[in-house]
Amino acid sequence: MEIQWNQSSTYNFVLLGIFSHSPADLVLCSVVMLVSTAALCGNVLLIVLIYTDPRLHTPMYFFLSQLSLMDLMLVCNIVPKMVANFLSGTKSISFVGCGIQIGFFVSLVGSEGLLLGLMAYDRYVAISRPLHYPILMSPRVCLQIAGSSWSFGILDGMIQMVAAMSLPYCGSRSVDHFFCEVSALLKLACADTSLFDSLLFACCVFMLLLPFSIIVSSYARILGAVLRMRFVQARKKALATCSSHLTAVSLFYGAAMFIYLRPRRYRAPGHDKVVSIFYTVLTPMLNPLIYSLRNREVMGALRRGLDLCRIGSQH
Repeated sequence: MEIQWNQSSTYNFVLLGIFSHSPADLVLCSVVMLVSTAALCGNVLLIVLIYTDPRLHTPMYFFLSQLSLMDLMLVCNIVPKMVANFLSGTKSISFVGCGIQIGFFVSLVGSEGLLLGLMAYDRYVAISRPLHYPILMSPRVCLQIAGSSWSFGILDGMIQMVAAMSLPYCGSRSVDHFFCEVSALLKLACADTSLFDSLLFACCVFMLLLPFSIIVSSYARILGAVLRMRFVQARKKALATCSSHLTAVSLFYGAAMFIYLRPRRYRAPGHDKVVSIFYTVLTPMLNPLIYSLRNREVMGALRRGLDLCRIGSQH
């Protein structure tokens, strides 16, 4: 494997991308850049608000800050290279750069998938067992939950990165995607990849179906607890909080499952590239909007922050 690594590492890959240089694609690329900028600004703002406002120092907002950090890193891993290649027309990425992109991408998507599942459990405990919530979701437990999400995601990313970069690539170097995506890269390997295909599918099942099953189970219990609530106002607040989470979950898991869990014979590169935009660009932009615009605590923290800035500028 060492010889194959050394031979492959002397070459660059070519990212075919999702946009051509037609006027319509130029507009679409501009839209992607605007959405990415909004995602960066929204997630940075949400992280700053959560860590500077003491009223947001709760388990739910701690998990939201971790989710925003993952989204922030995901956008920075994918979009700058995509836009740079489009504007320069080079479309190339080095062997090492491709490996780094795979490692970060798989780690962040895996970590986010697990975190979303564990956030559903947090909401279940908050709504179904409010009196025990401070004990069941103590700061130590929250750190363990976030740490386990990051750890399993990074482990998954390292495994897939090392496996993909250890394969020999002695033919075409054109990756039919806008970033170094593992499935697109495997098609270029001049070796039997059946074992790696099985490993990739097993990782996807674990990192997607396991947290998704936690989400389904948690929200089934949440729905039962909400329907038993006597006060209409409390019921509406619980449903509003959960609907926001379910919107983010549906976008993320729907796109990821469509790409990685459907049979190979139904896969098409064009479809994969379009759907990949959802969880690499669109979801990172929507998450801070979903969790902040419908949340009085976050909007209150934003107003307090703006008031402090206004007072400081007057002095």
